[in-house]
Amino acid sequence: MKIADIKAYPIHDDVFVQIVTEDGLSGIGDGSLSGRSRAVVGALEHIRDYLIGHDATRIEHIWQDIFRGTFWRGGPVLQSALAGIDIALWDLAGKALGVPTYRLLGGASREKVMVYRHTGGGPPEELIGDAHRLMEEGWRAIRISPMRGSDPFNQKAATRRGIEHMGALRQAVGDDLEIIMEVHTRLTPPRAIELCNGIEPFHPFFVEDPIRSENPVSFRNLRKHTNVPLGTGEQLPTKWLFRELIEVELVDYLRVDLSHTGGITEARKIAAMGEVHYQEMATHMTGTVVNTLASLHLNMAVPNCAVQEYRPPQDWEKEVFQWDFRTDDGFLAPSTAPGLGVEIDEKALELAKSDPDAKKLIRLGVKLTRQV
Repeated sequence: MKIADIKAYPIHDDVFVQIVTEDGLSGIGDGSLSGRSRAVVGALEHIRDYLIGHDATRIEHIWQDIFRGTFWRGGPVLQSALAGIDIALWDLAGKALGVPTYRLLGGASREKVMVYRHTGGGPPEELIGDAHRLMEEGWRAIRISPMRGSDPFNQKAATRRGIEHMGALRQAVGDDLEIIMEVHTRLTPPRAIELCNGIEPFHPFFVEDPIRSENPVSFRNLRKHTNVPLGTGEQLPTKWLFRELIEVELVDYLRVDLSHTGGITEARKIAAMGEVHYQEMATHMTGTVVNTLASLHLNMAVPNCAVQEYRPPQDWEKEVFQWDFRTDDGFLAPSTAPGLGVEIDEKALELAKSDPDAKKLIRLGVKLTRQV
């Protein structure tokens, strides 16, 4: 099953990768890197000629050869390009064999994957209203972002606001709802310690990115002075950058984003590293249905999945993609469709790539396939 062509579809901050084989099969991947999408496309142009003619079933070999094939390795741009390729190859593998991708990763270790939904960071009454609405819809976990909202950012005020919002929300919704506190790397270690200790009585699921993730030693200090569960990793593009966080047990949840971290192949290895230290996956979502499905198939297979970030597909995605997964009382479950369970309308995707207003047109309900 040789690779005949590789196509990149940059659409604003999203980058989709399609790999086509000589026998006409195609797989779709997601290499999105917000704010650096053109750089990812440039990396894909470098890789394209190398890949054509390769056996598409040699996924590990292709991953290693792209990563190690030049002196320069890793980094978010190269790893996002590699992720798009890797996810597309796993999609292709499932389609070629007629089975869901998770079957190729060892089979299902669970029937479905718990997901969490987003709420805003507005006034507590707005936050509480959003949480009650999501609970009524059956969702069991949410993420709140009260740290945002001040410009310029005031760490003292943001920390106080985060503690107040978390306390008000927990009192309003009770103990059953899982609540993730998103900090988005905005705090210094002393302020992060203050926040974590302040919200500890309200039992957060975990605190997401309390500080920046580049320096694991800083997490050592944070860990020493706090008791709440911690999660980080969406900015880390390789298993080597997760290594110290995992081996020294500085976090509890690994926030791997498959579209930034080399795809399914690398994320699966990070999950295995974390399993040894009783850490669980809480996969980050880069923002597309392809990323959602890639994460879902990985999480179906690995034994240490806690939760997956989820946002319902946007209107424009409904015009470009056809997918097959279901939501079930706060969980996602894949179908038995081969591969990831997603197909693309290539004409619609081409228009979305070439027309800067394509997303706007789709949101207005214009049928793109009729315009091509």
